[in-house]
This record gives sequence, structure tokens and C-alpha cells, in this order.
Amino acid sequence: MALSLRGDFVRVGSAYEQHKVRSPDCFDVLVPLRLPPRLQPEPSRAAGPAPSGAFVCGLRAPAGAGWPRRYRPFVEGFCAEPRGRCLLSSALVLRWFQGHLQRCLGAVRYRLQERCRISLAACPGRPPTLHIRPCSDYVCCHISMAVRLIPAIPLGDALYLTALPPDVPPAGPAHEALWGLNASRHEQRLLAWLKEQAPASSCHLKCLQLLKGLRDLRGQGLEEPFCSQWGRVLSSYVLKTALFSLMLHGPLEAWDERFLVERLEDLVMYLRDCLRKQTLMHFFLGNASLPEAVALPRFLKEAAPVNLLAAFDGPTLDLAAFQLLYTWSQAPHLIRTYSRARYLRPAPAACRHGAEARQELPGE
Repeated sequence: MALSLRGDFVRVGSAYEQHKVRSPDCFDVLVPLRLPPRLQPEPSRAAGPAPSGAFVCGLRAPAGAGWPRRYRPFVEGFCAEPRGRCLLSSALVLRWFQGHLQRCLGAVRYRLQERCRISLAACPGRPPTLHIRPCSDYVCCHISMAVRLIPAIPLGDALYLTALPPDVPPAGPAHEALWGLNASRHEQRLLAWLKEQAPASSCHLKCLQLLKGLRDLRGQGLEEPFCSQWGRVLSSYVLKTALFSLMLHGPLEAWDERFLVERLEDLVMYLRDCLRKQTLMHFFLGNASLPEAVALPRFLKEAAPVNLLAAFDGPTLDLAAFQLLYTWSQAPHLIRTYSRARYLRPAPAACRHGAEARQELPGE
């Protein structure tokens, strides 16, 4: 038995959670895969700043001669054996996934060529991105779309495993045998619950957008090696976790849009304190203080608590805290500086049928 697509997809990421700050035409989609049964997750801790909560695990094939003989093509094609253990290789799965998508794309490209151009961009070790660009005059004013297709291993209870980015330690054979936990569906459910409980004009998503934007603007003025560390320490996942924690520490009525500046400052100061204490706990893993209305699967409830900042040393976190405060104090200046024309992406050319329509308007 080999790998296959399960036949569905799961929308994830900031575009669907309504706090995206860049590239509104880019989306992330999990593509669940169908695997042989009885693969066992083996939780592990990453040696570096792993994404999505610093929780990684391997998928081990069952011991014994019966299972490997029955699924020998699968074991030979998709498993690696670091340290003598037979584990599902994320690198081999990703390579198969990219090739499978190319074959699927070849089957539909001809039928769609009059309406849009479709291409698949694939970088080694990263999920492929599907680019869709309309080519009809009637939709030429539509921006092109990029969809990152992420192969995902279902764990059940709306939990998935996805391949780690190639720049996340550990490097080498051990890296390709590890998978990162994706709990995006539970994050979306929590956001939906917060939306129901908070005022109709709640500013919590706007605060998250603004803080992500300020982080990106400040990053343009930093030099390496700290520039790369800045984006990892204040990753979107860390910022979102800080927002979740802060919102449940006080009354949700305080997040009315009238108090946008105050709540944004609270978020900055809360994050500063976390950086100084070198502690920001994963919001779901091992968190016993979640509201009863937020139901979590047993896997998350019984997991060991994870400190999202544990992979970074003290001086790096202290510098990040200092830069965060500086960024907040300089927020108006940063926004004015980087909103000038030379920092903005060029505006798309006006579409032909729109220009023709304007010429036909009476009185012009």
C-alpha cells in the first residue's frame, strides 16, 4: 500500500483567521494524506526554534515482521531508519507529494488554459505553491492567487502533522524523520469562541495585525544575525499565543474597538514581560486553565507543557524585548517611513476592459 490523497483539504493560516498583513492573495491549505494503519507518533523535543509550538514527533512503523512484509513498498519508499528506528520520512513524503501534484496538474491544465494559467512552484524541503493567474479580459482586474499546498498526516481530533521547514534544527537524517504538530483547526475554534464572547466591535484581531505589521517594519531596519532571530522570536504563532493568553486574563469587554491603543499597548507589554522572563507557554499543550467551552482532544490535554521561547538564549530574548519596546515607541515614525512610495510594491497595471469602460462613460 502506497500513499494517497484523502480527497479533502483544510483551510488554515492568517488569511482565513482574518489577521493577515501581507499578500492577501496568498493562502495556506492542508492536504490530508491517507497512510497505512498503525503508524505510532513518538513525541520529541526539537533542538532549535521549531515552528507551530516547538512540538515535534516522529511516526514509527510497527515492530514485527508482519507489518513490514505487507507494506514493504511503503516502507521502502517512504521510511527512513535514523538510529535504527523505522520512521516515516517527511522528505520522501514531500517529494512524492510534489510529483503527484505535478501529474494531477498535467491532467487539468489543458482544460483550464483558456481561463487561467496554472503553475506549480516547488523548492526543496518546502511545500509546493500553486500559482493561478486569470487570462480572460473579463477577469483581468483580479489579482493572481498563490495557494501553498501542505501535505498533512491526520492524527484524528482535527490534529495534523506537517513537515518541518528545512532551516529548523536538527539538520541531517534526524530532521527528515520529524514532523511538526498543526493544531490550526483548534486555534480557529478558539478564535470563533472569542469572537462570540467579545464585543461585536472587538479589536483583538486588529491588534494582532498591527503588531505583526510593526514587527515586519522593524525587521527591515535590523541587521543580521539578529534580523533572522527577530522574526523567529516574534513569530506569528508567538504573537497569536500571547494574544490568546492576554485575552483570557481579563474581561473581554475591554477589547472593544474604542480601546484599541490601550489593548495594543497591553499586548506589547505582556509580550515584553514574557521575553524578559524567557517564558511563553504553548496555549494548548498541557494547558489546564482553558475555558470549559473550548473542548480539546485528549492528546493536547495530556501533552507536556511547552515553552515557546525555550529554544532562544537569554541575550537574544533580552535584545528582542528591548527592540519590541523601541518599536512600540517609534510606531508612528515606522509607519510613516515605510508607507512611502519607495517601500511599497508597485501597483498593478490598470486592466484593459476597465479602461475601455471608463472611456465609454457619457460626459467624459
